[in-house]
Amino acid sequence: MPAWRRRKGGGVGNSNRATTSEQQLSPKIDGEFEDQKSEKENITKNSNNKSIKILKKERSKRSCINSCCWLIGFICSTWWFLLFLYNAMPASFPQYVTQAIRGPTPDPPGVKLHKEGLTAKHPVVFVPGIVTGGLELWEGHPCMDGLFRKRLWGGTFGEVYKRPLCWIEHMSLDNETGLDPPGIRVRPVSGLVAADYFAAGYFVWAVLIANLARIGYEEKNMYMAAYDWRLSFQNTEVRDQSLSRMKSNIELMVATTGEKVVVIPHSMGALYFLHFMKWVEAPPPMGGGGGSDWCDKHIKAVMNIGGPFLGLPKIVAGLFSAEAKDIAVARAVAPGVLDLDIFGFQTLQHAMKMTRTWDSTMSLIPKGGDAIWGTLDWAPEADHDCVAKNLKKMNNTQTRSENGFMSLNYGRIISFGKDVAQLHSSKIERVDFKGAIEGGNYVNRSCGDVWNEYHEMGFGGIKAVVDYKAFTVESVLELLQYVAPRMMKRGSAHYSYGIADNLEDKEYQHYKYWSNPLESRLPNAPEMEIFSMYGVGLPTERSYIYKFSPSSECYIPFQIDTSAEGGTHQTCLRGGVYSVDGDETVPVLSAGYMCAKGWRGKTRFNPSGIKTYVREYNHAPPATLLEGRGTQSGNHVDIMGNFALIEDIIRVASGATGNDLGGDRVYSDIFRWSERIKVRL
Repeated sequence: MPAWRRRKGGGVGNSNRATTSEQQLSPKIDGEFEDQKSEKENITKNSNNKSIKILKKERSKRSCINSCCWLIGFICSTWWFLLFLYNAMPASFPQYVTQAIRGPTPDPPGVKLHKEGLTAKHPVVFVPGIVTGGLELWEGHPCMDGLFRKRLWGGTFGEVYKRPLCWIEHMSLDNETGLDPPGIRVRPVSGLVAADYFAAGYFVWAVLIANLARIGYEEKNMYMAAYDWRLSFQNTEVRDQSLSRMKSNIELMVATTGEKVVVIPHSMGALYFLHFMKWVEAPPPMGGGGGSDWCDKHIKAVMNIGGPFLGLPKIVAGLFSAEAKDIAVARAVAPGVLDLDIFGFQTLQHAMKMTRTWDSTMSLIPKGGDAIWGTLDWAPEADHDCVAKNLKKMNNTQTRSENGFMSLNYGRIISFGKDVAQLHSSKIERVDFKGAIEGGNYVNRSCGDVWNEYHEMGFGGIKAVVDYKAFTVESVLELLQYVAPRMMKRGSAHYSYGIADNLEDKEYQHYKYWSNPLESRLPNAPEMEIFSMYGVGLPTERSYIYKFSPSSECYIPFQIDTSAEGGTHQTCLRGGVYSVDGDETVPVLSAGYMCAKGWRGKTRFNPSGIKTYVREYNHAPPATLLEGRGTQSGNHVDIMGNFALIEDIIRVASGATGNDLGGDRVYSDIFRWSERIKVRL
């Protein structure tokens, strides 16, 4: 066979063998390649899944933050837009629309009384209450640079949002002295602008000032007795000489006009002015040295608006758990904001730490003990009907006491559990908390800025409070001394909450008794008149149902139990709060008792027989949104725009007496409730 044929044949044979071997290897290579490819695909898929999950988490976080930011931005933008429209529209536009809907509106009191010929006569002194007066910065830490003489309280409250912790630091007082912390000076704004508006568009004294101006008043015969409402009453004189300034301004106005002044305190200002009237008579250095006849020479009338003469149950909830009905409702509606504190602000803890340094709050703790506010099984307002008076009265099948009225245990100002609030006291097993051992591992000290006295009590101390179950006003004082000893140590040096046995005792000459009407006398001023003017017809906090809340370490362990409802048979219980008649802040009993009974006629608390009058203003809500906060409101602050109240004030400032106004005007059961209180007069 030729060589070339052999080579070709051999070539063909080798080629066939090579092809066969390649065919045998190719499936292996293809398999390995497929395996590698699938592994890469799996790795890629896993990495993609991880990245997708991360992206989803990031997107969810971003979407949550974005949603919150958009919501806040929308609310703020809407508010500022509406405020812009309100300021841009003609001043007569709301009145025009209201008239189109309801018909002609009555003239404002100032216009009406000016047409009657009334003119300015007696100088007027305004005494603002707690939180309504502006405070400004005079010295602060570096975090407040650029804010010299800018308002920290009142106005826009812009610094609260920009630098909340720095703001809290500057609004707090020293926990030991109750005065300025080192390096900080926050002082009251002066002049009528100190409290005419609390914030943009939210009036306090502005409407009353404007109506007084209609009959001829101006700044020379109107004086805003501004003071730092955070301080104890006596410390306003020690630090700022606020009492001396009020005395000198009153003397100046009396000297220049030849007429006595009409003093108009609002809210806590009523207690502050009680303190002033004792201070101005007392000799130095404790008092102003005016003598026993100073008030008789300088004051025509004291027209108290919403004065909490016997204290506020609401302040007990505020000091105990940094809440009241409004905060409790907010917690129930949005528990994540306050309970879980998802934004990390620890709002209530900071609020508690700050407000417990404000000694003025302790002036509002209920006074008179169980004799005034009730025992575990009795209270003067126990038969109060929370259903509107024009509706049907309570069903006769409801349980009634031997005296013929339905018994509500208002005397238990704090009850742990709805069942405890309703049981007879003989069926409640109580363990005295005062002997409990404090300390233990309730929390650690990682709470930092929001560390408070609850964290020092430990679980044993906190559990002992719960086991006591029901607290009256007298045991609430012991409770506050137990849970907030530093605060109450300062408070006991400035305030007292009892009923005097013998007012001749020299101990009652001390300033700690001057703001308690049950432990002090009115001045010797038989020609002076005292009015108690307040709103009625609004549910007002009286007592609370609490629950133990052993939540996270840095949180307040007690909360109002918003799940406690009274239903149709106990309409006074809503959201863990028992309500009575009042102005939504001050119960009728606190605002009206002293003028209705305690000071009525010559009593040991009113030895010169100063005439007293009770003037109540039944609440009526605004008919339209364009009426704003209304002209017939009985609300604690909105009443400052109540036309009937403003008319009463202008008439007295123009020379009228209480009898000229018609004497008492009463819608509530204040006289009946007052008669049930057995205090020696």
